Amino acid sequence: MKMEESIDIAAPPENIWVLLTKRENVFAIDRLISRFDFVGEQHSGMGTTFYMVKKTDGRVIRSLCTFTEWEENKRLAFHQFMGDVKRMYVVYTIEATEKGSRLTLVHEVAMPYWIISKIIELIVVRPIMKKVGPEVVANIKRLAEEKR
Repeated sequence: MKMEESIDIAAPPENIWVLLTKRENVFAIDRLISRFDFVGEQHSGMGTTFYMVKKTDGRVIRSLCTFTEWEENKRLAFHQFMGDVKRMYVVYTIEATEKGSRLTLVHEVAMPYWIISKIIELIVVRPIMKKVGPEVVANIKRLAEEKR
């Protein structure tokens, strides 16, 4: 299941980048994240590994993730390589515009249980993603525009 959200932000890409890459901003961007810890000494750049816990509709989702793309002020991506779903891939793309920036969030999730996973995706995952995606980009917009 793949969802995409885009939003125009009246702030430069640098303001958005800081929100996406600093640990202290994670909880303000996604209200479902209850824990976020770096694993190891590396805290930025491609290859950085982190542990994240999200609480959604009574479920606790634990994920061990790594940043797979890190192009400063342009693109940030991570994927889950161990956790409660078969695959999770998240990409933030920032494009400079005349009035600031355009942020696009692509979130892809696959459940591990074959045909049952399709039912879970439709009943559980899709409603959560449809709600959380717009909230996340709106929070980033609000925070980035406050920093101007």
